[in-house]
Amino acid sequence: MNVLRTKDEIGQFRKQLKEAGLSLGLVPTMGALHQGHLQLVQRACKENQSVLVSIFVNPTQFNNPSDLENYPKTLESDLAKLQDLNCPIAVFAPEISEMYGDDPSARNYDFGMLENVMEGVYRPGHFDGVATIVEALLQLILPDRVYFGEKDYQQLQIIRELVRQRQIPVTIVPCPIVREKDGLAMSSRNVLLTKRLRGEAPFLYEILKEAKNTFGTKNASEIEQYAREAFQKHPDLKLEYFCVADAETLLPIGSKTKEVNKKYRAFVSAYLGGIRLIDNLALN
Repeated sequence: MNVLRTKDEIGQFRKQLKEAGLSLGLVPTMGALHQGHLQLVQRACKENQSVLVSIFVNPTQFNNPSDLENYPKTLESDLAKLQDLNCPIAVFAPEISEMYGDDPSARNYDFGMLENVMEGVYRPGHFDGVATIVEALLQLILPDRVYFGEKDYQQLQIIRELVRQRQIPVTIVPCPIVREKDGLAMSSRNVLLTKRLRGEAPFLYEILKEAKNTFGTKNASEIEQYAREAFQKHPDLKLEYFCVADAETLLPIGSKTKEVNKKYRAFVSAYLGGIRLIDNLALN
């Protein structure tokens, strides 16, 4: 497997693809790959003649230093998992200094209300860090398509706005959330849960399903109140937010409108044994 470490190597790699007339799909990751990531890569392989997977734990999107320190780093096993896919995959795994030089800091962006709700409230500066590295990767790699999972749905909307603002010629491909058999959204953080806490983690998905089931008969405020009360009955789970929002703008809603084709999603964030979990589900 071709593992690239520097921007110069990426430049040469992209030049070779362009000369050969080959399309390129990019799957940006922070490593600790699980089946959710691998499904993104497999889809990229089906839709492109070549695929690049970036593995980079981006320091500027962590507002909690201990979160960055504890984030799992498993490059060797990640490469082995990608190798087993038997696809034309290259990997970009740069050092922090390669992407940021001597100053690992984020740029300032303005994404309006997209960055001022949910994750933006509880992780100040997070989306500036995300946008900084995603813009750097897109401008450096110049892929035809870039693949993101819908588990980080707010991030997906931010990146769509980033691409619009910067007029980056790339197609964003959203991919459905991949879940464990018990419904837990796959996440690199799941491996940090103890066995006992792992058994409680699917509660997030259960609450989201209940929100979906009642969305036709209850308004958003009632659903959110139900969720808050349900979490209070689980002492190991500390709810950060539960929100019913417009799927496009991410603005919280009070009740559904009669507007045709309007889409809504429920979003949840909670701590379980100190591990932060997020999830979301389309309601209609």
